[in-house]
Amino acid sequence: MSQTSPSVSRRQLLQFAGLGAAGLALAGCMPTGGSGAAAPTSGTALAPGKFTPADFSFSSWSLTEEAAAPAIKALLDGYKKKASVGITEVSFPYNEYFKQLMLQVRGGQFSGAAHVDVAWLASLAALGKLQDVSAFTKDRGYTAASLEAAQYDGKQYGFPWTIGAIGLVTNSELVQKAGIDEFPVTVDEYEGALKKLKGLGNGVIPYAASTKAAQLKDILIWMETFGSPLVKDGKVTIGDDASVDAVTWYKSLYDQGLIAADVDRFDARSLFSQGRAAIYDDAPVGRNTVVKDSPDKKLGDKILSESRPVLKKGDTPRALVWGGAIVVVGGAGDDSTGTAADFGQWATSDLDAVLGDYAVRGLPPVTEEAQASDAVTSDAFGSRFAEKITATATVNPFWQYPEYAQVETVVAERVQAVLVGSQSPKDAMAAAGEAAQKLIG
Repeated sequence: MSQTSPSVSRRQLLQFAGLGAAGLALAGCMPTGGSGAAAPTSGTALAPGKFTPADFSFSSWSLTEEAAAPAIKALLDGYKKKASVGITEVSFPYNEYFKQLMLQVRGGQFSGAAHVDVAWLASLAALGKLQDVSAFTKDRGYTAASLEAAQYDGKQYGFPWTIGAIGLVTNSELVQKAGIDEFPVTVDEYEGALKKLKGLGNGVIPYAASTKAAQLKDILIWMETFGSPLVKDGKVTIGDDASVDAVTWYKSLYDQGLIAADVDRFDARSLFSQGRAAIYDDAPVGRNTVVKDSPDKKLGDKILSESRPVLKKGDTPRALVWGGAIVVVGGAGDDSTGTAADFGQWATSDLDAVLGDYAVRGLPPVTEEAQASDAVTSDAFGSRFAEKITATATVNPFWQYPEYAQVETVVAERVQAVLVGSQSPKDAMAAAGEAAQKLIG
């Protein structure tokens, strides 16, 4: 299906604490189960108060990240104390997490609460092992948009945790040093600005774009920028002129040294924190990570979010919706499953728990009470991020398919072949589009 961005006013942005607009976009675009994906075969609704507190497992990639782990561990410790239960921690690095979680859930090796990207819901729900947590989300103050973001096939398969977007984050000091007075509006202007940034020398990477296969799915938002819908009426459009033009342009940046080899999101954060990259793609969570790891104690004051350049003036800037949720895996009558659901409710809707997490990770909360709090409304970075990026964010149209991760992999592999010169953009995108179509049927 093609994606459109709903119009969101500044008043609405402020109403949603400057951070909820992408949830509105997501609510209008999330799959409803009509895409041919396998419908879940289980998921009896859980109910609050129908269980005895019991030990359970909690899985999250954030437990492997130095900047985020303290916040997650503090959250777990808080619930352990509150409920007098034990929590077993399960973790894998982000680039491996989805695959490992799918394997463990499919094989019956994991039960409990799991931190997931909202993009994964269709794939996980298709396994038939997620629980409907609607009884736990009722009357907890979640925004309607955030609840929709954690639904699949009309069922509440997750507790929304954060809803935001991924867009361009810049080091304003480096941008100004390069003589760039205004951030470029068009792709051509952007390339010119990157050349100016390269002229700074000292090994500065103008744009720490993703070039490792694990994160090359980032190219999809540039394909949309160039005019490719990616999917239209159930047909994959990758291989069209717009997607070929986008990859050709990306390859030209690579050949000119305006982007670098072997970079993923975590490499980009490291480069940015060291002052060795001027621009990279990230969600709001990246701010705290790069500031914490930077030798520049004033880096936090220099970070600015900017709208992604467009193909021609007047186009709507593209951004990718990003969000996290907590899902529950296990039998509906199991006390540990009920406790895991209670944890999911508490972690995502209890005001003290949510604001404690926000203070460390800076991720946009999903309840009206938290969004209206002083801690969130006074966050200048978050408000600008929402206005420049989140306001026009849309979902990846491949999310509606359980095979979406495989689709992204085949596209990434072909784009990498282009970057290293082993295949032309036209041939690579034709092959990628054909392979993606076979995957989604």
